[in-house]
Amino acid sequence: MSDALDRPRTEVAPSGIARANEVLTPAALDLVADLHRHFDVRRRALLDDRDKRQARYAAGHRPDFREDTRAIREGGWRIGPIPDDLTDRRVEITGPTNAKMVINALNSGARVFMADFEDATAPRWDELLQGQVNLKDRWTGRLAFTDPDTGKDYRLNGTPAVLIVRPRGLHLPEAHVSVDGEAVAGAFFDAAIYCCHSAHAALANGSGPYFYLPKLESMEEAALWSDVLGFIEERLRLRHGTIKVTVLIETLPAAFEMDEILHALKDHIVGLNCGRWDYIFSAIKRIGDSPDWLTPDRSAMTMDKAFLAAYSIRLVATCHRRGAFAMGGMAAFIPVKGDEAANAAAFAKVRADKDREVRNGHDGTWVAHPALVPVAMEAFGGLSGPNQLDVMPETLPDREAMLELHDGPRTESGVRENIRVAAQYIAAWLGGRGAVPLYNLMEDAATAEICRAQLWQWLKYEAPICDGRHLTRDLFEHWFQEEIQALGDLPHLAEASKLLYQLVTWKRFEEFLTLPGYRLLH
Repeated sequence: MSDALDRPRTEVAPSGIARANEVLTPAALDLVADLHRHFDVRRRALLDDRDKRQARYAAGHRPDFREDTRAIREGGWRIGPIPDDLTDRRVEITGPTNAKMVINALNSGARVFMADFEDATAPRWDELLQGQVNLKDRWTGRLAFTDPDTGKDYRLNGTPAVLIVRPRGLHLPEAHVSVDGEAVAGAFFDAAIYCCHSAHAALANGSGPYFYLPKLESMEEAALWSDVLGFIEERLRLRHGTIKVTVLIETLPAAFEMDEILHALKDHIVGLNCGRWDYIFSAIKRIGDSPDWLTPDRSAMTMDKAFLAAYSIRLVATCHRRGAFAMGGMAAFIPVKGDEAANAAAFAKVRADKDREVRNGHDGTWVAHPALVPVAMEAFGGLSGPNQLDVMPETLPDREAMLELHDGPRTESGVRENIRVAAQYIAAWLGGRGAVPLYNLMEDAATAEICRAQLWQWLKYEAPICDGRHLTRDLFEHWFQEEIQALGDLPHLAEASKLLYQLVTWKRFEEFLTLPGYRLLH
């Protein structure tokens, strides 16, 4: 009787996916429930720690390297062994988990495909479940797709990319599954369902259960993930350290704890990644509430200058000292159809970005479109081996370099572009699409976050624009109305523009647009 009373009470929302029961099995849901009961209090406490840290930043403090972890930074330790199929990661492609995308990405010629349940996916219940079915099918040989419009069949070729899955961040709930009356964490749900159905199958196929972990801000959050992964391994009877992860360094606080994050996950981790777009967003969110740290236009914040360049080089140095891979960031450009000159210019920018990453010592990089795989591979194909673990930067950027603000113009066109991109992206996200091509770039939640964060910052401090005006409330209202009206009758635009306006004009900065957005998701 006591066992029955102690058993978690799990409630699951109905789904329109015909094969949902194949992933929502009793064993998988029990694992989700057990993760919730063992780790959710700790997860929520760590989210509270983020708020406390932010309060210190608001009081004038700035990120710095921790004194209480100096021994970790100065120690000579290294991470654990790296699986053979993760030793060559020169080009990785990312995207959502729909079947066509999964097949095209796995067939793209990239070394790795990151199937994204986070920034490239709008977390509609049916979308998430179908994504889990697709990933399960990849390992059982059932993955296939027939385009209903063209009749074209899509199947995996004989040399698919290595599959890595990105679960949602620790802050995002999964409202469709509750345990003892509480919504579970999206991160726990995504990781548990994937591992339960695909860990053993991936190992049987010569690979393994691999994850990209997003949005971490501290070594304590990394330690939580380490314990979660160990718990999953024990439950699934996997050898400790079987689950391997790469952590995205895409928050400003995490950049000051890279050694500590590697150490906390050293049995599971294989590398760190420069999640550049979220990193810009995080920098604005964490220390941008100041008239002394007003950012220029998004296009002016490039990886070869200021805090972004310092972060890239320090990540390489930190990783290679520990025997971990240092992955480069996303090239968001996509092919420009019907304009050969614009297409050539976009490809040239991608090539220059990837050449810079090679020079910095990165072991691989990200692209958003299959057509860019050869461009990135050309840059990284010149390496003397499958990676650059033996390369060490000549200098190690210090705290001052890590916080150096970019120079550059702040323009009317930059303000207007932020309004257009954020409004269109949020509208698409509310309609169920998480990766959206806009103005020859693949926009996702991270780039939309930059847009609304800059608008919030600039409006709050009536930032000067290079033509001599300031972004006053009246001027913002005028441009906002013009840009929204020019977008016409886009689906969900009314809700999206209302949410964007609130996010930009609220006195307190909202942590993530996806949190209020989740309550509106269709």
